Amino acid sequence: MPAVAETTVEGILGKLEDLRPLIEEHSDEAERNRCVSAPVSRAMLENGFFRMMRPETVGGLGLDPVTCFRMIEEVSRIDSAVGWNVGIANGFEPFGAWGSKELVRRVMSADDTVLCGGFFPPRKAVKVDGGYRISGRTQFNSNCNAATWVCGEALIFESDDATEPLKYETGAPMSILTFFPIEEAEIIDNWDTLGMCGTGSHDVEVTNVFLPEEQSAPFIPLSDPEPEYAGPLHRLSIWPAIACVAAPAFGIAQSAIDDFIELGKKVPSYTSGSLASRPVVQLQLGEAEAKVAAARALFHNTYDGMWQKALDGECLELEDRSRCQMACSYAVKTAAEAVDLIHLAAGSSAIRNEKRFQRHFRDIHVLTQHAFVSESRLQSVGQISLGAEPEWPFFAL
Repeated sequence: MPAVAETTVEGILGKLEDLRPLIEEHSDEAERNRCVSAPVSRAMLENGFFRMMRPETVGGLGLDPVTCFRMIEEVSRIDSAVGWNVGIANGFEPFGAWGSKELVRRVMSADDTVLCGGFFPPRKAVKVDGGYRISGRTQFNSNCNAATWVCGEALIFESDDATEPLKYETGAPMSILTFFPIEEAEIIDNWDTLGMCGTGSHDVEVTNVFLPEEQSAPFIPLSDPEPEYAGPLHRLSIWPAIACVAAPAFGIAQSAIDDFIELGKKVPSYTSGSLASRPVVQLQLGEAEAKVAAARALFHNTYDGMWQKALDGECLELEDRSRCQMACSYAVKTAAEAVDLIHLAAGSSAIRNEKRFQRHFRDIHVLTQHAFVSESRLQSVGQISLGAEPEWPFFAL
């Protein structure tokens, strides 16, 4: 496998710029085929973009979270689907910290490992000798066509006939994190959506697949990872993964702004002045830029602070996790507001298929519906601020 990009911001950005022509060449193809093209996915793999947040101890680039988010944004600025799939692949990397020594050796240490997965609905796991027998179909498995392993959640049932999962003393259902090869599953080709078309976020189904014990782990707060995963990143638990879902929003919004600035010389129908000369347009552009800059600052500053806590040997408290969620949901919500402003300012250019404005609009509004970063999660943040029990289960991790 070719050497990965230099693990400096400049080196990675330089490699991305080298790959820009390839990404742009296949962008329309990905939209049509509802899947990032094989040459682009292969280039992302060979140049390390799918394992930027994997620890160096297992062959990754070992980037800190905010640097990784910046790279995801820059890829998304070129192509939203490629940036999203890069974000999702990296978002699953932290889950390797739950893995057994064998999983770390066999899966996470392999140069060709690309992770995808989905958490809803959880699969069914029945305990058998040496592991589990799992069945179930999960939604939204982005990048599954390029992935080699599927990560997900399964609830543990005592038998095939059981209708309720086993439960802890607290009443919470017993669940495990699962890892299985993509070839043991069926990809259900059903990703047909308004936007983010090229991400290939199909359903993935398994039926009575044997899952060895070492390819599973109790899905509970992380406490004792293998040495390869004992670094500061994993004191942040799942919250870098959540942020990888939000980071593409900045790339989409910034790309819309870039395209609009290029459009500024246009003279709208029935007028004599350029688009750029109109005060209302100047205001809309300025407001869009301010929204993106403000949300990006909150996002990066929040995770910079969490990273410093991790470097100091601390794990995240509930209030910290709430701040992470707030930054992620606000990022997507505000990026969508910025794209809406650009959509209004662009006039009839915003509805023409040969222009990218319609794609920015479609993509960002699909992203706002993602459960992990939707506006609904801000309600969960408010619940925590008011001292109420949050209904979002992932705050427990």
